[in-house]
Amino acid sequence: MGSTNTKRQARLKRKKRIRRKILGTPERPRLSVFRSARHIYAQIIDDLEGRTLVTASSLEKDIQDNSELKAEKGKIAIADQVGKLVAERIKEKGITRVVFDRNGFIYHGRVKAVSDGAREAGLEF
Repeated sequence: MGSTNTKRQARLKRKKRIRRKILGTPERPRLSVFRSARHIYAQIIDDLEGRTLVTASSLEKDIQDNSELKAEKGKIAIADQVGKLVAERIKEKGITRVVFDRNGFIYHGRVKAVSDGAREAGLEF
């Protein structure tokens, strides 16, 4: 079980290195993605105020009920939907530009699917 902990520590180390360089402002907030083994979470954060403006996750009722997504491509299709959902919610507040924070995860698979879904829905990175 020690290898899991070192994997996590390596991700947190990458996260710190990334977060030194990016900052979410009210005009251009940060889109942060977290992925667990089962679910994916996205939130848009204004770091200057320390506020989360919008969230979306694979735990939400409308995404959970959409069973054809799971049959289609599994977790990647669901991650794409989460990206679209978070983009629609932030656009309602009048924000179209964000900074993408992959949170130390590799930009691949589900993390990439969230960003692609958000881009499709009209967000600019």
